[in-house]
Amino acid sequence: MHVISHLKAFLRFLRLNRNASVHTVRAYDSDLSQFLANVAAAAGLKVGDLRPAALDRDAIRRFVGGLHQRGQSRATAARKLAAVRTFLRYLRRESIIDDDPGGLVPTPKREVRMPAHLSEDEMTALITAAGGQTPLGRRDRAILELFYASGLRLSEVAGLDLEDVNLGARMARVLGKGGKQRLVPFNTSTAKAIRAYLNDREALVRGQVGQEGRVGQVGQVGQEGQEGRVGRDRTAARPRGPSSPSRLSSRSSPKNPLFVNYRGGRLTGRSIDRLVRRYVAASSARAGISPHALRHSFATHLLQRGADLRAIQELLGHARLTTTERYTHVNAAQLLDVYRKSHPRARSG
Repeated sequence: MHVISHLKAFLRFLRLNRNASVHTVRAYDSDLSQFLANVAAAAGLKVGDLRPAALDRDAIRRFVGGLHQRGQSRATAARKLAAVRTFLRYLRRESIIDDDPGGLVPTPKREVRMPAHLSEDEMTALITAAGGQTPLGRRDRAILELFYASGLRLSEVAGLDLEDVNLGARMARVLGKGGKQRLVPFNTSTAKAIRAYLNDREALVRGQVGQEGRVGQVGQVGQEGQEGRVGRDRTAARPRGPSSPSRLSSRSSPKNPLFVNYRGGRLTGRSIDRLVRRYVAASSARAGISPHALRHSFATHLLQRGADLRAIQELLGHARLTTTERYTHVNAAQLLDVYRKSHPRARSG
């Protein structure tokens, strides 16, 4: 049996047995296809003619070395190597190969980089930039407030449905990586911003708001959103909280997205990314600030104000604490300040 057939079976295994997301499966497919193409080229074969025995340690080292020669970052090389290792462990578990050659290749040492984030003042300016004078402006304000208040991933914000948000309890039910659900709190200002947006949501769903963000027909948007309901839209259920385990066992209808575009459809991750970057450009001179940078700002500010690292791990939905440590950092000035305040002899001399 050729390697391509095993790759297809592995991707199916990830999707069905590991409950991997579409993005994760696509990333594995891309990295492993690149690896197999590299092995085939070195052996003078077509990818379709490769056999599992060709995936040995030398092939892996040659692949990783080629990545370095082409100027790929160490983080990229480490990610692709991790994909190869996972695939080879799968082949060994299925008794297709006898050993695990991936374990014999060292992982490239990653560079320590501080991800971009905003200060507290910059975050305040960013949220204020969404003035909330139009329905779309109030929607954008709610999105920015929620990002900073909860530290959600871009895909998690885009995937929220009405039923996932409990405004009374100020909690959101989130579907994270690997299909794992978690409950995330948010603050009063975020709840207020979402309530203000919910007053406009029915008009957006009915297509009564133009692309410029103004309501097309006056008086169509009711005040029922104050209680978390959306106008008189019968298909939009009241946002409910996590009061019973049964509510955590199923996802809400895809017809009830929390955040919608001016046509009434679900606001995509790409659209949210664009609007975040637009408000960053309007409120700050900083470059490279993305929705993920807002998530990092959330974690950094919590840590600076004394939050426990494990609590931050739970809020971010990380499976391992080492992942959370990459999101958090303390600058040298803060370290020095902590040292001077904490060490018993720091002030002497």
